Amino acid sequence: MTAVFNVFGDEWDAEESQPGYRRRGVALGPRLGATKLGASLYELPPGEKSFPYHYELGCEEWALVLTGRPTLRDPEGERQLEAGDVVCFPDGPAGAHSFRNDTDENVRVLFLSTKTPVAMVRFPDSAKSLAWTRDEGAEVYRETLDYYDGE
Repeated sequence: MTAVFNVFGDEWDAEESQPGYRRRGVALGPRLGATKLGASLYELPPGEKSFPYHYELGCEEWALVLTGRPTLRDPEGERQLEAGDVVCFPDGPAGAHSFRNDTDENVRVLFLSTKTPVAMVRFPDSAKSLAWTRDEGAEVYRETLDYYDGE
């Protein structure tokens, strides 16, 4: 039987408690048996952000606003979205983004993304990088070294 998940339900995998980034989330891909397309649902309470401003290398993302009016930050600036809006974040710096909830109601956003075995995430505001592999998970880095450092 084909797996089904209701994006308006109340099933969550995790809850982030970092002040400023509080959210509930659920990874839909594994629940639905997906291997090439990822999907994650996030709910942001008032005053919270989705993630730090970032872009992906090796991954294209789409966001579909399900409920509420989140503020999107991207390379063009900031603008408020509404339920039903869809945005595509291409691979690379042109796809940089972050969502913030400036309203008094919860916001729900469904993210869809290509899934490659390896991806890199860059955080331009904090000069961090995150390397992700399907088998090993994620690691965050800040230091930039010369190619031959330590050789």
